[in-house]
Amino acid sequence: METTGENPLVRRSRSELVGPPVFEDYRRLSQFLLVYKFAVEELMTKLRILSEEFDFVHRHDPIEHITHRVKRPEAIVEKLRRKGLRPDLDTIAEHLDDVAGVRVVCPFVSDVYGVQEMLGRQHDVKILRTKDYIASPKPNGYRSLHLIVQIPVFLSDRVEHVKVEVQMRTIAMDFWATLEHKLFYKYDDQVPADFADELASTAAVAAQLDARMESLHRRLHR
Repeated sequence: METTGENPLVRRSRSELVGPPVFEDYRRLSQFLLVYKFAVEELMTKLRILSEEFDFVHRHDPIEHITHRVKRPEAIVEKLRRKGLRPDLDTIAEHLDDVAGVRVVCPFVSDVYGVQEMLGRQHDVKILRTKDYIASPKPNGYRSLHLIVQIPVFLSDRVEHVKVEVQMRTIAMDFWATLEHKLFYKYDDQVPADFADELASTAAVAAQLDARMESLHRRLHR
């Protein structure tokens, strides 16, 4: 395939590409982020295969839908600034776990843990960290299973091992988290105390709904 311009996959020292106090060239950062895009695509393929195969074998699809994103260069620079970190590519690779993100929405809580287990059994997927906010919700009521996984990306001249943040949740959890985010955005993160209490209460209702739907699901699949 013929291309023009600088090859984004040419190997070079990451530290040479950027310098303090800000990135010299957002284009270079964008090129660096290509590998994160490829990692997301690799992970999305794995999840789609699991979804289709499991549905064919068990007549139940454990994944309702999947979304993904790679942070914009401006958002990465701002996060580095907030954390007081040096704005270079080595710092991004080492300290930022959420440059690439995939969100997996499942019908039932058991599906969340089932997909986690199936993903963890794949020899080229390494689960680096797990935060289980389903078993131990955040104080505001937020529930989700967070994984930091490492995915190999095979390039023309090397293999890069890339971190991807995976958020796994049920439809009810996703409904609550999406609306909670919209409400807090509207209030610019400054909401009345009773409003926060009401949100936590609705999170408990969503958890009860998950439990009841899980019970019905198990009755149908005995």
